[in-house]
Amino acid sequence: MLIAEVSEKYDISPDTLRYYERIGVIPRVNRNKSGIRDYTEEDCRWVEHVKCMRGIGLPIEGLIEYAGLYQQGDDTIGARRELLAEQRKQLLTKIEEMNQVLARMNEKIERYDQSLR
Repeated sequence: MLIAEVSEKYDISPDTLRYYERIGVIPRVNRNKSGIRDYTEEDCRWVEHVKCMRGIGLPIEGLIEYAGLYQQGDDTIGARRELLAEQRKQLLTKIEEMNQVLARMNEKIERYDQSLR
């Protein structure tokens, strides 16, 4: 799959995809005979994973660490699990904070609705 197709499929700019490859967040993408990046299914799984992790707020440094651990092999499974578990913990905290904000907004909207009646 060409970079333009991957970019469209995952809604990530080609420049961002190149950047992710350059800094090691996604493994080096093979190139075809013309020197054009040719993304495999495995490459696309990495792109999808990175997009998901960025979407929950994982910093680039965390992604670089995770990718580096992955490339070191199965001896790093525990460290990778720990990194993801810590991110899950932070995500759950954010979700709780957002739920509190949502509840407060709902209360305010309800008060406005009552005032408008």
